[in-house]
Amino acid sequence: MLTQYLDELNRLFQGMEISNANGASLATDDGARAAVALIEESKRMNCKAMVVGNGGSAAIASHTQNDFCKAVGMRSLVFTEQPLLTALSNDESYQSAYESLVRLWAVEGDLLVAISSSGRSENILRAVKAAKAAGCKVITMSGFGADNPLRRTGDVNFYIPSGDYGPVEIAHAALAQFLTDAVKIQ
Repeated sequence: MLTQYLDELNRLFQGMEISNANGASLATDDGARAAVALIEESKRMNCKAMVVGNGGSAAIASHTQNDFCKAVGMRSLVFTEQPLLTALSNDESYQSAYESLVRLWAVEGDLLVAISSSGRSENILRAVKAAKAAGCKVITMSGFGADNPLRRTGDVNFYIPSGDYGPVEIAHAALAQFLTDAVKIQ
C-alpha cells in the first residue's frame, strides 16, 4: 500500500518534464540549476519572490514563502490574506485578484513562483502575465494535462505527469522545498 504509493511518486518524479521559456526540454539537474539561478539572481538584486496558488497549491505557496523569508533570507509575499483576497474577488473578480496584487507589488527583477495542479487556473495565468509585463522572472509548477497553458509561460517550468491532485501537490511541495533548500542561507 504505502510502497505502491511511494513507487508511484518516484515514477512521477522520473517522468517529470522541465522546460525553459522557449519550450526546450531541460534535463532534471539542468532545470533545477536554472530555477535556483533565478532565485539567486533575484535575491542578489535585492528583489522579492511572490508565490501564488489556489487551494492545496496556496498552502504550498505559503510554506514556500515562509522558507524564502526564513531559510533563504529573501523578501517574499503570498497573496492569500483573506480580507484582501475576498475584497478583490468580490469587487473585481477572483480571476483578476492575484493579477491586481502582482501589478501592485511587482518590480523588474522580482520572481513569481506560480503553482497550479491543473495548470489552467485563470487567476494564476493572469498573475504570470502581469509578472512578465513587469519584468519579473517566472517559475511554474503544474500537472494534469500535458497541454496545460501554465507550463509554457515560465522561464523554468516543472510539469508532473499526473491527473491526481495528491501526487501532483506532493511533487510540487517537494520541488519547492528543494528550491529553497538549494539556496538556503549557509
